[in-house]
Amino acid sequence: MHDEFLCHVTAYGVCDGRRIGVPLGTYRAPTLALALWWLRDRASWMAERLDPQPDNPHLPRAALTPVADDAPDVPRVLRTWCADDLQQELVAEELAAGRLVRIATSDDTTEYELMAESVDALRMQRASTPLVVAGY
Repeated sequence: MHDEFLCHVTAYGVCDGRRIGVPLGTYRAPTLALALWWLRDRASWMAERLDPQPDNPHLPRAALTPVADDAPDVPRVLRTWCADDLQQELVAEELAAGRLVRIATSDDTTEYELMAESVDALRMQRASTPLVVAGY
């Protein structure tokens, strides 16, 4: 069982023809349960910021406009993932087995990525990779 997990949230877009990643948060979770909680919390956080409720008092009138029915709906994807118990179990199993987990969704301009991995698995990968020094 892996006991500690490194979690990241990143948004990727294109700027001046190059793909650029913008870190939105990192968390070193001391337990699997906290890693899962943090990933769900960040997914909900992103969904709320991308698709706030129209009656939000912090938004000026008419600040929100509907999008086309066929437009990618990142907030819906994130909210659906958070509420899907089967997906949560699959993520937990993958993390507990020491495998990297990546949840990604995108719209027309940006890709949103939630990622988590076992700190122990990272250490084991580093320890098993032989050091190669040129010239020796």
